[in-house]
Amino acid sequence: MITATKAKVSPGKLLINGQWIEGSGKAFDTMNPATGEVLTQISDASTHDVDQAVTAARKAFDDMTGPWRKMSASERGKILWRIGDLVEKNIEELAELETLDNGKPIFESRYVDMPMVADVFRYFAGWATKIHGETVNTFSNAFTYTLREPVGVVGAIIAWNFPLLLASWKLGPALACGNCVVLKPAEDTSLTALRFGELCLEAGLPPGVLNIVTGGPATGQALVKHPHVDKVAFTGSTSVGKEIMRASADTLKRVTLELGCKSPNIVFADSTLDSAVKGALNGIFYGKGEVCCAGSRLFVEKKAEDEFMTKLVEGSKKIKLGDPLDPKTRLGAIVSQKQMETVLGYIESGKKEGATVLAGGKRAAVNGDHGFFIEPTIFGGVKNDMKIAQEEIFGPVLATLTFDDIEEVAEQANRNVYGLAAAVWTNDIKKAHQLSRRLKAGTVWINTYGVMDAALPFGGFKQSGFGRELGMHAIEHYTELKTVWMNL
Repeated sequence: MITATKAKVSPGKLLINGQWIEGSGKAFDTMNPATGEVLTQISDASTHDVDQAVTAARKAFDDMTGPWRKMSASERGKILWRIGDLVEKNIEELAELETLDNGKPIFESRYVDMPMVADVFRYFAGWATKIHGETVNTFSNAFTYTLREPVGVVGAIIAWNFPLLLASWKLGPALACGNCVVLKPAEDTSLTALRFGELCLEAGLPPGVLNIVTGGPATGQALVKHPHVDKVAFTGSTSVGKEIMRASADTLKRVTLELGCKSPNIVFADSTLDSAVKGALNGIFYGKGEVCCAGSRLFVEKKAEDEFMTKLVEGSKKIKLGDPLDPKTRLGAIVSQKQMETVLGYIESGKKEGATVLAGGKRAAVNGDHGFFIEPTIFGGVKNDMKIAQEEIFGPVLATLTFDDIEEVAEQANRNVYGLAAAVWTNDIKKAHQLSRRLKAGTVWINTYGVMDAALPFGGFKQSGFGRELGMHAIEHYTELKTVWMNL
């Protein structure tokens, strides 16, 4: 295995009110999924620790004489911009920490994830001075206007697949709007969030504005149920998202949820097939398939099936699976043994239901059998009602189906409980627009897959959640609208 040179792996503590403290719960191990070895231990935040973090955030928000509330919007924007600069300055270290903790290829961490983290903070730095209300003409003897104010204390709970990137999607707009945040990274992947907390303090973020509590489900539950948390922003599974909605009901917290999906990737025979093959491979095998919007259901028009599938299978065999720290690796390690076993279970399910393994289908050995690797796997002969076509696998497993015409594929693609993303490959622009309107998904890519920008909103339909991250519409979820009426 290649040895990291930039990352300093230190035991994880909690960031509460600007101070690093030991959690009162029992520390837990965080693993390197490529080797199965323990990287370090992370503090487990108890209910008491969560309460301390929320109290610190509450005080920082409610204290009108404190540095955060007295700070001008321009100054907040400058701090967010400095955070972006510090991410860029420390990009090699952050990328290696992400790869060590998550198992994703260093190519992805260094050249995709971390640059976007910096970009997100710079984008929302610009928004800090552009959050405003309106004057409204009503009666002649009244002066009426609206104010857009921060929500208050935000509990941000992050998934393990894009640990720091997903955190930035919530922290950027939350801080730009003047909120205070308690961030809970995923239990399996806390290292970059903790290093990021150090960078935020270095950037000048006042104590209590960002607090970081690490731990498992109990830590997240304590944060969601806390009466002084005003909003919960969550990325993760649909089942946990439903639990968060139920737990938030008692205190009527505002909730935004970015959840699971089974995104349809649709290829027409009139598309540029070589580009579509490349897009299909990237759509499912980027991020090891541990991507909420992964193109895990591939629909291929029947008259292009033979040519397309031949190229697809050949392409999958060229993907370099290996040490995540190797710059040439394009498919890294599954995040944990538990997740690896889940993915392998879905592969067995696909076989039992009658689908055909066209490529992969097994656990892969990389420098022995201690790491959690799975071969890039492609199923053919899949029916839309099969488990592997309906449920989110969250691994490098592609289910391929066929269709005859636009009517059939529109119906089949929408026959799923999820609706986060979709893609259409065709050189017929009319067909592309017709289908993009009919697909029930928050994002539809045409002749590309998975591209994102900080300025464009991202979120789902149906059981993929609600609310939007990124772009101007994210601001709406981190602000309250107040009406002021003054008689003249």
